[in-house]
Amino acid sequence: MTVTVRFAPSPTGRLHAGNIRTALVNYLFAQRLGGDFILRLDDTDQERSTDAFARAIEKDLSWLGIEWTKVVQQSDRFALYAAAVEKLKELGCLYPAYETPEELDLKRKRQLGRGRPPVYDRAALKLSDAEKAAFEADGRKPHWRFKLEPVDVVWEDLVRGSQHVDAASLSDPVLIRGDGTYLYTLPSVVDDVDLGVTHIIRGEDHVANTAPQLQLFQALSATPPAFGHHNLLVGPEGQALSKRDASLAIEGFREEGLEALSVASYAATIGTSDPVVPHVSLDELVQGFEFSKLSRAPARFDPRDLRLLNAKLLHMLPFAAVADRLKAMGVGGGEAFWDVVRGNLEVLGDAKLWWCVIEGPLVPVIESQDLCLAAAKLLPPEPWNEETWPAWSSAVKAETGAKGKALFQPLRLALTGEQHGPELKALLPLIGRERAHARLEGKPA
Repeated sequence: MTVTVRFAPSPTGRLHAGNIRTALVNYLFAQRLGGDFILRLDDTDQERSTDAFARAIEKDLSWLGIEWTKVVQQSDRFALYAAAVEKLKELGCLYPAYETPEELDLKRKRQLGRGRPPVYDRAALKLSDAEKAAFEADGRKPHWRFKLEPVDVVWEDLVRGSQHVDAASLSDPVLIRGDGTYLYTLPSVVDDVDLGVTHIIRGEDHVANTAPQLQLFQALSATPPAFGHHNLLVGPEGQALSKRDASLAIEGFREEGLEALSVASYAATIGTSDPVVPHVSLDELVQGFEFSKLSRAPARFDPRDLRLLNAKLLHMLPFAAVADRLKAMGVGGGEAFWDVVRGNLEVLGDAKLWWCVIEGPLVPVIESQDLCLAAAKLLPPEPWNEETWPAWSSAVKAETGAKGKALFQPLRLALTGEQHGPELKALLPLIGRERAHARLEGKPA
């Protein structure tokens, strides 16, 4: 059997970390088994869905390295849904109901007030044809409910193990609104059947939807896919993630300069038994993927931890992995430069700062003019290597009597304009004698 999964975002906003968690779990699972990953854009909400959001979703996934076998949009598939509706009506498991939202809300409040669960009472099934005609003559448009069989629905969840839900405890779900538009359940199931989806992997907030969907698959004479419900990501304070939270948007991470692999590594491994460490390729994540590693508890997605992971990834990346991007940024120096500065980077864009330190012109910060002038006179001739700094700084110490921070800090500020950075024994040969001499004399160079 060929494994086929789908990631089904709604193009009503940008992707956030929680969406990417679901996308990655599906993608890693499919890749592990050589299967297909379908991007399905659930755009039946015509008022809120936009083409701009759809393209942005594709951009975010591509940036992360997630590739899809095909992309489909639900707005192109209404004929399939209409055919399924007619079949369900013929089977007698889709029925019209005429209650207004206010009437349904009043029913729920009455049931709760009596200590009963707020389950729909199926009053619409008792309506006569004359009563239905009267409602429609009064201008009411029916919404359509799927009639659940009152049985215990059982499935073996890929993450949660054996699960069961008593369908008698659920309200018959509304599949079609009064205005004729579809809710999530019907198009989703019809698409899963038509696209040959074999595994539905999604957040555990969808567990409650599984029992009605399993019955809907059966009503449509389709073999249900396997289901897996992974733990959810929450924000750093335990809050639910939202499309409106810009701090957790994939677009924001990209614009901040974070590495796609650090975002993928973090989103895929928090809340699992694997250590949260940077991975240098998605293939590493693929090879390590197992449903058994997923925790049942929510996992906190903290952007501060993500940034630390991003720095760790940069510190371990070889020059070949960043060479083209450095060139595009106007950063030269080759592998020698990269090996010197990568340990001090938080985002790759920081390399530009250190290239400017090396190439100049840089306005030096002179904290001790006497010390710097003395140091300038003691600069040895080139060529320089990593032995130049310790020999030269020892000579300056002997000449001026300065030592420790009083020696090293003024020299660093004059040479780099920064209080912290790469080791000067590695940085000094890249700066070169001419620029070093000028900066120690307080001249931009």
